[in-house]
Amino acid sequence: MTLTSKQRAYLKGLAADIEPVFQIGKGAVTPEIVAAIAETFNTHELVKITVLKNCLEDVKEVAITVSERTRSDLVQVIGRKFVLYKPFKDDPVIILPTSKKK
Repeated sequence: MTLTSKQRAYLKGLAADIEPVFQIGKGAVTPEIVAAIAETFNTHELVKITVLKNCLEDVKEVAITVSERTRSDLVQVIGRKFVLYKPFKDDPVIILPTSKKK
């Protein structure tokens, strides 16, 4: 699913109020971290993650890698934090705005 700029802006607004759920540190992106984040998507559609200073990889690269491995959408990378979105399959809680077609 590709997010539009309007949808991305809406999700950024929602993500501003949530606290980071995970911290990625020196070990960078491990299969255990990816599995734990994927498990979180069973109860949350929007997840904020912090990359600690002792992680040697670039924050954007870490965000893209985690996004691809969890099959989620990268909403934003800001500083050392990033936000991922993955809607529930059956009944999404977050209803994204749609573009109006004329």
